[in-house]
Amino acid sequence: MSTEPDPFEQGERAARDNIPAEANPYQDGSEQHALWASGHERIASAREAGESEGT
Repeated sequence: MSTEPDPFEQGERAARDNIPAEANPYQDGSEQHALWASGHERIASAREAGESEGT
């Protein structure tokens, strides 16, 4: 079992905590950066979709 934090989950958590995508802690162009961004986008997109529907 890996003790490394999962960048995707970290990105999701950051989005839930209203941390902007620009706060991605990983080096731009790295796999971890892309995973973190994907996790953040997943939550941010869902939140924006909910807000546009008035929920």
